[in-house]
Amino acid sequence: MGILDKVKDAAMNQFIEVIEWLDESKDTILYRFPVAGQEIKNGAQLIVRESQAAVFVYQGQAADVFGPGKYTIDGGNTPILTKLGAWAHGFNSPMKSEVYFVNTKQFTDMKWGTSNPIMLRDNDFGIVRLRAFGAYSMRVADPQTFIKEVAGTNAHFDTEDIDVQLKRSIVTEFTDALGEMKIPALDLAAQYKEIGDIIREKINIDFKDYGLEVTKFYVENVSVPKEVEEALDKRASMGALGDVNKYAQFQAADAMRDAAQNEGGGAGLGAGLGAGMAVGNQMVNAMSGGQGQQQQSEQSGGGAPQTVACPGCSKPNAPDAKFCADCGEKMEVAQVPCVKCGASLREGAKFCSECGSKQEKIKCTGCEAELAAGTKFCADCGTKVESSEE
Repeated sequence: MGILDKVKDAAMNQFIEVIEWLDESKDTILYRFPVAGQEIKNGAQLIVRESQAAVFVYQGQAADVFGPGKYTIDGGNTPILTKLGAWAHGFNSPMKSEVYFVNTKQFTDMKWGTSNPIMLRDNDFGIVRLRAFGAYSMRVADPQTFIKEVAGTNAHFDTEDIDVQLKRSIVTEFTDALGEMKIPALDLAAQYKEIGDIIREKINIDFKDYGLEVTKFYVENVSVPKEVEEALDKRASMGALGDVNKYAQFQAADAMRDAAQNEGGGAGLGAGLGAGMAVGNQMVNAMSGGQGQQQQSEQSGGGAPQTVACPGCSKPNAPDAKFCADCGEKMEVAQVPCVKCGASLREGAKFCSECGSKQEKIKCTGCEAELAAGTKFCADCGTKVESSEE
């Protein structure tokens, strides 16, 4: 073998014959095929798999994009060759070009969330601070724009390299959408899907400049501060209880039952029984709304009367009334004793309500002196007093 043949073989080893990329990662968006110091051979094979796109860049300019399929690099079926002008020698010389593989599949389960609370005006809570988080899916819709605007000359580009920028855009659009929709905080959970669809449309307007597209957008949770959550829990508990008074009575009965079961650290059987009986009475009063205590008070005569009968017409009146509301009779009437039995009667009564005796002043038949009720002999003349009962 002559020296020219050896040089020719060495030169041929620098030619690339197969261009392909097998993606073993889950988050790589762009991969630059290693062609440094090498040239693409005329007749080389380009293999582009599903969910991939191959972009040829010549002298810093994206010349053409190849979708899924197998291509032979020659002047017949690759328009890129004529654009690059690399075949000035009858398609026999190799060309120098950069090849970028772009992953066009959907990148799923990408997380987003608000790093700081969102201040919004709410009809129920006034000014409220909301936090939200969720997930989204995106893909490269325009490989050339993505390389030009985002990836640049990077040899490797994955989702983490653009994740922060995408999150900022999402949070901005999310805040703007909530402000425009004016949905009350308590009703947000019923609108997650609608909110997600609206935000996805807004985000795609921004992502279009990056050559990206959001295919799915999910709102997983929108939460209020802990203090508001506790207030909502109490409000929900009150609604679940229904009648608050009955619940309070039930709680009091439970507390008193526990107290009855506790004998005070061995204070004695008698004390325990006494406490149990007292607690039992309290439980009855608590469960009956205090009716037993009221009946006991009425039976013992304790407590102020609710009404007072009029001395003239016997109609009920308020305890502090000075005149009857029906007949106008004065409620405060002087009391005098019965002339026979001494029972207390109102002044001016004609008959005793106890013994029925006619109420006339007693006078001594001997000296005409007025005598007290029940007197049997006149204190002045000693005359025996006759009974005035009729």
